[in-house]
Amino acid sequence: MALSMGYGLVQEQRMKLTMTPELRQAIEILQYSATDLLHYIQEQLIENPVLEIDETEERGTEEKNNWDVQDLRAWAQYLKARTGSVDREAKGNETDPIARIASPEQTLTEVLETQLRYLALSPMERKVCTYLVGNLDEKGYLDISPDYVCKRFNIDEDKVEACLRVIHSLDPAGVGARSLAECLRIQLERDEEPDPIALKIVESHLRDLAEGRMKKIARALDCDIAVIQRAVDRIKRCNPRPGLAYHAGEPRYVVPDVVVERVENEYVVLVNDGYVPRLTVSRHYEQLLYQEDDRSRQATHYLKNWFQSAMWLVKSIEQRRHTLARVSSVIVKKQRDFFDRGLDYLKPLTLKEIADELGIHESTVSRATQHKYMQTPRGCFPFRFFFPSGVSTDSGGNTSAESVKNKIERLIAQEDKRQPLSDQKIADLLKAEGVRISRRTVAKYREEMGILSSTLRKRYEN
Repeated sequence: MALSMGYGLVQEQRMKLTMTPELRQAIEILQYSATDLLHYIQEQLIENPVLEIDETEERGTEEKNNWDVQDLRAWAQYLKARTGSVDREAKGNETDPIARIASPEQTLTEVLETQLRYLALSPMERKVCTYLVGNLDEKGYLDISPDYVCKRFNIDEDKVEACLRVIHSLDPAGVGARSLAECLRIQLERDEEPDPIALKIVESHLRDLAEGRMKKIARALDCDIAVIQRAVDRIKRCNPRPGLAYHAGEPRYVVPDVVVERVENEYVVLVNDGYVPRLTVSRHYEQLLYQEDDRSRQATHYLKNWFQSAMWLVKSIEQRRHTLARVSSVIVKKQRDFFDRGLDYLKPLTLKEIADELGIHESTVSRATQHKYMQTPRGCFPFRFFFPSGVSTDSGGNTSAESVKNKIERLIAQEDKRQPLSDQKIADLLKAEGVRISRRTVAKYREEMGILSSTLRKRYEN
C-alpha cells in the first residue's frame, strides 16, 4: 500500500497543563528561601517602575478580593491596600537584618603581616617573609617550594629557611608548615617541656597513629603503651589546620523561614516574612490611571503589563506565605512528639504524607521545604530534617534514622573506652531496645556522625 501525504483540517479536544507566566512566578517564589526572596524582591523593585517600598506606618485594612483583571485602577487599589502578611509593629524601623551583621575579622595574611611589623628584620628578610605569608593557603600551609623562593629573590636556601623559622614563630602556631608532620611538630615544640615521644610519633609514625596501631608504635619506640597514649592525647590537642581560624571566606547566615513558638500547651506557627518590604505602587503612576487625556491613555497602555506583574508578585508572595504556614502546621502536628520530648521521638515522615493531608501535589510540598529552615524551641533545623527515613521496630512501627543515630551516639558516649563497643555489639543493644538494625547500618550511621571505629576509639589508660 503506497503512503499518501496531504493536507487536511482536523478538529479535536485535548487537555493539557499550560504554564502561564503567573504560575511560573508562583512556583519560583515558593522555592525561594528567606534570603533569596528578599534578593528577588529587590531585583523586581529595580525592574518594575510601578513598584515601590511603602515606608509609611499606616496599614490598610481592606483588600479588594473581586478585582477585574482589565481594570488598572483596581490593580492600583489592590496593591495600595496590600500591606504584606506580618505585623511590623514590633520591628519598628529596623532594616534588613543581614545588613546589620558585622563584617569578617582580619584575614590570616593581615594577622601575620601585623606581627611581622614588630620584629627586627632586615629589609630583605622582611620582603621574603611578607612574600611567604602571601603564599600560605587557607589552612596555613606554605603553598610554594623554597627553591622557587631562592630563585625569586636570588638568595640561598639557608636564608629562606631562616625566614621560614620566623614565620613558624608567629601565631597561630603551625602556620608556614610544608606538611602535616611539620605543622604538628611546630606546635609541640611550643610547649615548655616538649614531649619527646610525641615528637617521635609525629616525625615517623603518623600513618600508624591514623590507623590506630598504638601497640606497633609502642614496640617501635620501646616504651609502655600508656606513655604512647599520653603522647597521642597531646598530639590530638594540636590544630592540623591553623589557618582556618582566619579563613576569609564569605560567611553564610541562616535566616529561618518559619518560627514555631510554644504557647502554653500548643505550638504556634509564624511565617518569618517580616523582612519582606511592604510593596505598593508609585503614586505618580497611579495618578496617571485617573487622568483622561491622550498622554495618560498612552501611559496606561504602557503600564498595563507592569501593573499586572506587580499584582502577580504580591499574590505570589502571599501564596508562598500561605503554603509555608499550612505545610509547617502539618509538620508540627505530625512531629508533635519530637517537639514535646526530643530527638528520640522524631518519626519517619514523607512529602507524600504532607501532600495527602493538605490535598496538594507532592512537588508543591517539595518546593515549599527546599532550602528553608524552621526555628523551633529545640533549635533551628532545615525543613528536610523533619522528613527522616525509617527503621523498623519490633512493635511493627518505625523510628527515624535521626533517633537511631542519637541512640548510637549515646551508647558510644557511655561505653568503656578500654573496651569500646563494636558495630555488631551496638546493633545487638539496639535490637534489645526493639530497634531492628544491621551491623552495616550501624557502621554507616556512625561514619555519617564522624565517630571513629572501635579500634580507633580504644584507650589504654583512663
